[in-house]
Amino acid sequence: MRVGIATDHGGFDLKQELAARLRAAGHELVDFGADRLDPADDYPDFVIPLARAVASRAVERGLAVCGSGVGASICASKIAGVRAALVSDHYSAKQGVEHDDMNVLCVCGRTLGVEAAWDLVTAFLSAEFTKEERHVRRLGKVARLESGGSMS
Repeated sequence: MRVGIATDHGGFDLKQELAARLRAAGHELVDFGADRLDPADDYPDFVIPLARAVASRAVERGLAVCGSGVGASICASKIAGVRAALVSDHYSAKQGVEHDDMNVLCVCGRTLGVEAAWDLVTAFLSAEFTKEERHVRRLGKVARLESGGSMS
């Protein structure tokens, strides 16, 4: 799978480890940075290009890491077509794709260990959207909101 990854200083070490594991697992990785540890960098500078690549389908899925994961999830979700969420458990990493067609996984670089993060990433990447009518209907409502319309 073609996967994009991005981080700021708060998730730099975790991103480096996850990137190595993704490559070893055979994924094609597009790294949106940061490419060096800089305590003064800003997550939007890396997360926005990642989110745009996901929205344009230049990458199939995205992984955003920041200190808490909160800023990355807020930022990525501002891009139309991106369904990003901060996830800390296996069930939500899988179910977020199956039911909500989540296409950007956001994780916490400061408190999530490498093994726990890898579990979330593998659950996220192995899951597929079910395309059940109820889930498609719900996502249609979200898409209408993104385009400035109403839910109904």
